[in-house]
Amino acid sequence: MFFRFFMSESYRKALIWCLVALTVLGACSRTEPRIPYGFMQLVYYQGPVRPEERFSFFVIPEDDDGIENLEELYLYHDLEGLRWRLSAEDWITFEEADKTWIGSRAIAMVGVDPLPRGQYRAVLVNKGGERTERTFSFDAPVDPRYPFPRIELQEENYTIESRYPEHFLLCYDGDGSFISTVPVKTLQDTLASLGLPSNARAIALWARDTEYQTAALTDVISLR
Repeated sequence: MFFRFFMSESYRKALIWCLVALTVLGACSRTEPRIPYGFMQLVYYQGPVRPEERFSFFVIPEDDDGIENLEELYLYHDLEGLRWRLSAEDWITFEEADKTWIGSRAIAMVGVDPLPRGQYRAVLVNKGGERTERTFSFDAPVDPRYPFPRIELQEENYTIESRYPEHFLLCYDGDGSFISTVPVKTLQDTLASLGLPSNARAIALWARDTEYQTAALTDVISLR
């Protein structure tokens, strides 16, 4: 009897241990990631004939095991059968207001065709294969609301021709690496008034219309 009781008690404890272990394992990362917020912005780039369209597409990702557990981010336009894939090695990551964003500034069509308007779908996948999705409705103007902006440098002065509401200068060093973004308050002034970084060797103009989620980016020009 003692032997049978001992085996039964051992078996009971082992069973309890297994149930606890399974509960703990089940609590580990088999939960899907989350996309609490995201945005899409249409960006016009200088083209050889006319401005070309690209999307900036970014989401705030969340995962119980951290952002490093995320593996793929997809963007779909189901009506047109389009798909873009970003891996963890491909997407851009930046921090803003204590939030981490991932995405791309180069979503574009093959060739010079404009991007379709309407509903897009983002799908976020983690390393465990768990996924979540979120839809975005984006209806940017078919034709640009403003002419493409221009910036000119003459000696120690700059002149911007633009009807966009907001303007910024993107600064690059001698190797072409991005340094910082400098807001522009007036369309014409001296370069010294901008307070550019001392190691800036080239700039590009970023003009933005937040009401319609559109922007324009000029080619890079050297600082003389």
